[in-house]
Amino acid sequence: MSLKQKIVAGLLKEPYSRFQLTSYDRTKPVKLVVGSMYSLFKGWIHSDIETLNLLKKSDWQRYFLEDSIDRILAEHVWEHLTPEQGQLAFANCYTFLKPGGVLRVAVPDGFNPSEEYIEYVKPGGTGNGADDHKLLYNYKIMSGFLENVGFKVNLLEYFDENGQFHKAPWNAEDGMIRRSADHDERNKNGKLGYTSLIIDAIKS
Repeated sequence: MSLKQKIVAGLLKEPYSRFQLTSYDRTKPVKLVVGSMYSLFKGWIHSDIETLNLLKKSDWQRYFLEDSIDRILAEHVWEHLTPEQGQLAFANCYTFLKPGGVLRVAVPDGFNPSEEYIEYVKPGGTGNGADDHKLLYNYKIMSGFLENVGFKVNLLEYFDENGQFHKAPWNAEDGMIRRSADHDERNKNGKLGYTSLIIDAIKS
C-alpha cells in the first residue's frame, strides 16, 4: 500500500468501522476483526482502538450482546498490551463470543530460534511497531492466559522450546493471518523467513 493509499485509508477507516459496527446484520454470523489497521476482509466487521477498545467492556456493549459473536480475528494486536491488559482483553472476547465461538489470535513467536527474528519483534526491538511491544509471547504463555479465562486452546502454528516449528491445517476463510507460514512472502524456497504464533481459542 502506497503512502497516499495509507493516508486515504486512515481517513476512512474510522467512519467505515463505525458504520459496520452499527449496521451489521444480526441474523447472520458475526465475524469481527480487532486491531484491523488497513485490513479489509469480505464478510467481516472491522474495528480498531478508535471504535472498539478491547479493554473497555462499555465499548463491547455498545455494539454487541454477550454470547453473540461467532468469530474474532486479531493479527499482531496482543503484543501491544501489557500482560494484565491482555488477560482483560481475552476475558472480554470470551464474554461476547457465542458458546463454541472462536478467537483466532496471532502474535510474534518468542520461541522462534532466529536471533534476527527475536531482535526484530521483541519489546523495543528493531521491527516496525516493536517500540510499542509490551510482551513477547510463546505458546505456553498465551495458552495459559487463554485457558485462565475458560478458552480451549487449539495451536495452529508455533515454535516449541527446542526451536521446532509445528503447523496444523487451518482455513483462511475462518480468519486470514497474513504473517503465517503459507501467506507471508518472506517464506520462500522451503525456508521460513517470518511466522507467527497462531492459536484458535474456542469458547466452551
